[in-house]
Amino acid sequence: MPDFFRRGGWRQRPHRHARRSPAPTPLARRWPVVVLVALALAAGAGGALSAERPEVDAGMVAANAPAPAPFPSPSPAVTASPSPSVLAPLLRLAGPVPVAGRGSFGYDDRPGATLGRAGRVQRYRVAVENGAGEDVHDFSDVVQEALAGPGSWVDSGRLRLRRVPGGSPAEFTVFLATARTAGRMCLAGGVDIRVGGRPYTSCRAPGKVIINLDRWRTSVPHFVRAGVPLSGYRLYVVNHEVGHQLGHRHERCPGAGRPAPVMQQQSLFLDGCTANPWPYLGGRRYRGPSV
Repeated sequence: MPDFFRRGGWRQRPHRHARRSPAPTPLARRWPVVVLVALALAAGAGGALSAERPEVDAGMVAANAPAPAPFPSPSPAVTASPSPSVLAPLLRLAGPVPVAGRGSFGYDDRPGATLGRAGRVQRYRVAVENGAGEDVHDFSDVVQEALAGPGSWVDSGRLRLRRVPGGSPAEFTVFLATARTAGRMCLAGGVDIRVGGRPYTSCRAPGKVIINLDRWRTSVPHFVRAGVPLSGYRLYVVNHEVGHQLGHRHERCPGAGRPAPVMQQQSLFLDGCTANPWPYLGGRRYRGPSV
């Protein structure tokens, strides 16, 4: 208690010859207590505010901030009973994958925004094989995300990409096809995507970027073992095959522990590199040794 209240300084003594004032009312008698309680509550509230909103040095935050990763990490759980989907990224989709579809394709009929700052515009269409069990708009949205970046091919400043509806003229089409159809389409374009006798990887044929449905749904074993999200594999495979369409050839891992170049055959091996879906890192073209 402050000395002021302990000494009774809140009350004056009566003069010797003055008539005493009437006895204080019950509220007046409680006034010091009310003041003390108010002060205590104010102090407690101030402490609570300090606990909820501590002062933080901005320089310390910037110095200790982690460097951005090629693939997003799952957010930590904040609930008492977090679900596994919150704690861990989706690495692959469960359930059977259609081996074959109808051989025909449904196209995204939506035009898209022009991606990139400058350069010649290349138009592309997006199609999903009928019977593949995938929505063409969902697939097209991921393709758009991969090609928009940041970190995609348009970051060169010399290229722009624009999605056009299925019936429009285009420089290339991005197809999502079942393994059997993808194998046939790739082989017709001069690329054999079989591993162990089965169509395994994706490919680029003239004017066609062909994504294998098996890989789209289940990624590859070494990505799964490394905990790379399925969304990250999808970004990689689109940028890798579109890179071939743009004239880029295969590259090798530049060193153990370093990010893999997007033109490395990451679907087959990482060779000590870490998975990476982007051709540009930190605003600069990231390359590995030529194959």
